[in-house]
Amino acid sequence: MTRIALDAMGGDHAPGEIVVGAVEAALGIEDVKILLVGQLARIQEELDKLPPKLKSSAQQAIEGGRLEIVHAPDVAEMDEHAVEAVRKKKDCSINVAMRLVKEGRADAFVSAGNSGAVATSAILTLGRIPGVKRPAIATVLPNRNPKRPLMVLDAGANMDCHPEWLVQFAIMGNAYSKSVLKRGVPAVGLISIGTEDCKGNEMTKETFPLLKQVKGINFVGNIEGKDLYKGHIDVAVCDGFVGNVVLKTTESIAKAIAYWLKRECFKGPLRFVGALLLRGAFHSLKQQLDPEVYGGAPLLGVPGAVIIGHGSSSHKAIYYAVKAGVAAATNDVSGLIAKAIAEHAEDQKQQ
Repeated sequence: MTRIALDAMGGDHAPGEIVVGAVEAALGIEDVKILLVGQLARIQEELDKLPPKLKSSAQQAIEGGRLEIVHAPDVAEMDEHAVEAVRKKKDCSINVAMRLVKEGRADAFVSAGNSGAVATSAILTLGRIPGVKRPAIATVLPNRNPKRPLMVLDAGANMDCHPEWLVQFAIMGNAYSKSVLKRGVPAVGLISIGTEDCKGNEMTKETFPLLKQVKGINFVGNIEGKDLYKGHIDVAVCDGFVGNVVLKTTESIAKAIAYWLKRECFKGPLRFVGALLLRGAFHSLKQQLDPEVYGGAPLLGVPGAVIIGHGSSSHKAIYYAVKAGVAAATNDVSGLIAKAIAEHAEDQKQQ
């Protein structure tokens, strides 16, 4: 049974949406146990608010050992300085949940809370995989081929990067894509402003030849923004500044498309009838563009499965973030990354 330490106090809608998501995950995901970490009284209050049927199911999950509450007295707020919150509030829900992973009482950590605090706590509590210079946030996005999602990293953990860090991001993203996303030979691209190796800023121009020398990854060269969703790239590598802009822009465009479609479909009776006929297609498109179904973003480079959800995560997003945590833990992503990083270091010594 995979044990997930879920931060009940993290996110804009915590603890309410987190508690609902935890109950749904405990009931709907096979062979999983949820350790719901947070302030006991507030968690119990949310459990008491559940609709009768879900409340009954939650009680069954608790009695059956699939849902357990772990008390954490403090909370790292969303607007707090990450390092200060983690260091001053030793028993905030993020730290307590991360220690469960460190102590082997949980197999993965999931939170929709302060992402900086999560990353800081992960590094201070779990450390780094040997040889990893900087952990990176990897986000999975919809692609033209729904069976071939796109992974972008770093998505916000490191704003200013060295070329060697980007090389490690590529290695880590490659390992995750192969093990969790089941891409046999992932295509790895470096985000730049042109496909030629001479294009880009100094960082990307220095990174290009380094990536060409890495054994074990299928580096296809520079890619531009227009290449991201064509369906032929599996891992897109960049610094955290660019990655976060890509992520937020993608989310914004998805919402804009939904708004534009809805507006145009109500501009007359004929369009409305046409929209009704295309209702199935619209529903399918909405599912493909729904960021919540892609789960949270794994923090790669730490010795454990750490999943960071969006701050505005609903109970649905929490459910899928838990699934992402299960996938990362059961596929031993951190172990595969450790092996790949060690092999790369050995190759460098021999060059």
